[in-house]
Formats: sequence, structure tokens, C-alpha cells
Amino acid sequence: MLFLHKDQIIDVPEGTTYLSLAEQYQSGYDFPIILARVGQTLLELNKTVTEKSGFLKNESEPERLVFITTYDRDGHKTYERGATMMFLRAMTHVYGKRIEKLKLEYAVGDSLYFNCTLKNGRISDEEVDAVKETMRRYADENEKFTKTKMQTDEATALFRRHGMTDKERLFHYRRSSTTNVYRLGNYYDYYYGYMPPSTGYINVFDMRRYADGIILTLPYHRRPTEPGRPEIPAKLFETMRATNVWGENLGIPTVAALNDAISEGRGRDIILCSEAYQEHLIGNIAKRIKEENRRIVMIAGPSSSGKTSFSHRLSVQLENVGLRAHPVACDNYYVEREKTPKDENGEYDFECLEAIDVELFNKQMTALLRGETVEPPTFNFKKGVPEYNGSTLRLGSNDVLVIEGIHGLNDALSYAIRPEDKFKIYISAVTALNIDEHNRIPTTDNREIRRMVRDARTRGFSARETISRWQSVRHGEQKHIFPFQESADVMFNSASLYELAVLKTFAEPLLFSISKDEPEYTEAKRLLKFLEYFLGLSCEDVPRNSLIREFIGGSVFPVG
Repeated sequence: MLFLHKDQIIDVPEGTTYLSLAEQYQSGYDFPIILARVGQTLLELNKTVTEKSGFLKNESEPERLVFITTYDRDGHKTYERGATMMFLRAMTHVYGKRIEKLKLEYAVGDSLYFNCTLKNGRISDEEVDAVKETMRRYADENEKFTKTKMQTDEATALFRRHGMTDKERLFHYRRSSTTNVYRLGNYYDYYYGYMPPSTGYINVFDMRRYADGIILTLPYHRRPTEPGRPEIPAKLFETMRATNVWGENLGIPTVAALNDAISEGRGRDIILCSEAYQEHLIGNIAKRIKEENRRIVMIAGPSSSGKTSFSHRLSVQLENVGLRAHPVACDNYYVEREKTPKDENGEYDFECLEAIDVELFNKQMTALLRGETVEPPTFNFKKGVPEYNGSTLRLGSNDVLVIEGIHGLNDALSYAIRPEDKFKIYISAVTALNIDEHNRIPTTDNREIRRMVRDARTRGFSARETISRWQSVRHGEQKHIFPFQESADVMFNSASLYELAVLKTFAEPLLFSISKDEPEYTEAKRLLKFLEYFLGLSCEDVPRNSLIREFIGGSVFPVG
């Protein structure tokens, strides 16, 4: 079979494993190879080259073969899944039937948090050390991850015997007649995504006891041979835990439970409960702002976290407690286009702090706090200049500025404003749902789908364009937003339990429009597979002030 690898045609005998090819070409890569991609199809290394491999249309057009390393996004996720299965098997080995519940709840930065409930007693440091040593032994023994395609009914019965009822419920809604099941030794599990060839690939990790469970630390994905940071930010952890507890109490901890509710006609109830929960939280934030006599509210969060709708809903709640809210968009304080810094590619860098007229922003905000009248600019994005239309602003004794922007939590933006005048809010979409107890829903997937739906509706962008820009967006978040999240006075989780079931009906047609010969096809295929887990839910019952309306349309707020 002929392949195109790094611009060279290579001839590979049929039956050759991609693992043996990876070993042959590993010296040409900086980091360990963990997956292969032929054309736009990802393949596990244990797969073999077949007569169907290698050709795009005919023998004169060989498919491109690319090896995926642990540095790449798909490679890092594969490493994470392998480490998760090793950890779960090691936990079963150490604790056995003492485990009552073991759930992967969060993934933040380089760490995974597993909530563990034992039938008697609590997790000890000594037992955590035993789990770690067991994982090290698995890595040293280099055991193979074995994948078997089973009839879905057979897989359901297998997991029922092993007490994994969450997977049994999930498979009830599976349309495919077959399911891939992974085995490591005598431990079986199901995973959304690909696996490494063997446990020897998972050789960088650490763990420690934390809260009611264990943090498993993996390599930092940009330095995949070095241990990552062994912590989860405290405020973010508490926000995620509160949302998870609420979801558990509502009886919707997994996608299967959400599907049950939808199929039983309780979808509307889940929508109303989710919205009521968020409104309760926003109301409490408004009360706290009034009690602490804060004059300026600074809101920041990553792309598609719902910042704009949140700022409007918060403004309504501020009015409800007797304060008058004035929204201010940091985007209106952009410097003139020709003064905007450029990035390493020579493109305008609108996300750096220097793209904002920080001096003007501080001058006007401090003047407002002194009771003076100012004329804020309105940025004309077509012309690339700030404009003044005669509109003025002056703060009364009960007035509050609600400022939304990417740098809202960075004190360098608001350096002249006293800390006691500022109330900082970090907003993100951290879903409380898991696919099942061992497969989490990444926050980034939730936001990527949100952005895709909104981009198509408001900007005319295709799903392919949104996907192609997504990693650049993520890079900006890592640089400008995430480092400041723990400085927030409060964190707000904008994710709703029901939203992916609603977004599914909007996103699937957009994703299906991406053709197989486009670079974004692999990601589109992954997201389509992810959305298959959900039953669709009509948006008819989604309130018009919902944050989700910012993405699907129909909002009462001016959100595009």
C-alpha cells in the first residue's frame, strides 16, 4: 500500500500495524507517537494496514499518513483516556468491592478529579500511594489495551454484570447495533474516543488525595514528557462541585439520565429547573454586589461562555435589588486599527491588552466614580476607529457599571480603580453532565458547539470556519483569561443541563456540511459522534432570557 508521509511516498505491506510504522518513524518526531491519521481518519496504532488503506481515488493519489503525538490535541486526549482506564483498574485492584461510587467529575488544566465514595471509611494517603504504585506496575508491564467490537446488547449485559449501570442506561439510546469495548487485563470499560496501544505509553503521572476523591495529574500537553501542575484551582473546583451536586440532586448526572427525562416527557421540566437555578445564582450575585457597595462589575470569561446574556440578566437582577445598571463593553475602547499590535503572523492581535485604550478607559471610569459626566466611545469595527455620537453617562448614587470584556479580571486593565470599588465575575460553561461515570463532557466541546451555532446564525460563518479558528481562540484564552480566573470574587457556571440536547438540532446540519476532503472533517466527525449520545430537545420551551438564546436566537436581549 502506498502512503504519502512527510511529502515522501512510502510502500507499506498489507497487514503491517501502524504501531510498527510508528516505531520506524518515531525518530522524526519530537514526542511519542500515540495515534495515526490516514487522510481525515484517525486510527489507533494497533490497527493494521488493509487493502482499503492508502488511496484517495486511485493509485496515483496516495493518502497522506500523519502520526499524532502526545503533544497534539487528539494525542493528549488519547493519553488521558489511557491513564483514566489504568487508574480505574488500579482503584478496583486496591479497593475492590469497597468502592460504592467512582466518577470522573472534572478535568482542569493537567489534572483529572475522581470523586470516590467507599462503603466504609475514607480514602487514605497510604491507599492512594498503593494505587499509584499499581499504575506504575501496569506501565512497566506494558499491557495491551484490547478493543473488541460487540453487539450492543452483549456489551450492555457485560457492563450490567460488572455493576456499571450508567453504561447500561447509555447504551439503551445507542442506535448502532455494535459497540467497541476496551479490556485491560480483567477490567472492561467503554470510552468516547481512541486509546493508546498499551500501558507503557502512560508513564508520566502523579496523584494525591483531594476533597472527597483523588486528583490524577497528567503531563502538560505542551510539554508532554513532564508532569503537569498537581492542583485544581480552588474557586473553580467549588463552582464545579456545586453544579454537580445540584445535577445529582435533580437526578440528571449523566446523558442517559437526561435522555430518560426527555423520553418520558420531562424535558420542559429540566429546562425550567435549569433556568430557575441560574436565576437564583444571578440574584444572589446581585444582592452581594449591593451589600458590598461595589460600583463597577467586571465580567470576563472564555469564548461562548455567555458573557453578554449574563451581563444583561445580572443587570435585571441589579435593578431588582434597587440598583441601576449601565452596561459598558470593553470592545468600545479599542485603539484605532493602525495602532493595534500585530501577532507573530503579522495579523492584528485584537485579544492583547495593548489593543485596548487602557488610559482612556481608566480616565473615564474614575471620572464616573467621582460623579462626573463622560462621553464613552463607540467603536466602528468597519472603519476601525472609535466614534463619539454625543451620548453621555453619569453615575447616580445607586448606579452600577457592568463591564464585560476579555480582560475584565486583569487588574492591568482597571489599574486606576480601587479594588474595593470592583466586583469581579468569572463566567464559563462547565457542564455538570457526564456521558457516563468514566467519560466526562469537555467544557471546550460545549463552547465550541455553542460558538458554531451562533457563528452560523449571526456571522454567516460555516462550521468549517468556526472549527478552523477554534484552536487560535483557545490559545488566546490560555493567555489572557485563564490566568486571572481565581482572582474573581465569584464564578458563575453558564452551562445548562439540557443545552446540548437543544444545540444538537442546530449543530448537526452544520457539521454534516463539512466534506471528507476538508481538514476540519476529523473534528466534525468527532463532534457528530459526541452529539449522537443525546436525544434532541425542542427549543420551544427555552425562555427568551435564557443564556442559550444568545446562541440559538430568539433572545430578548441585544446579543446579536
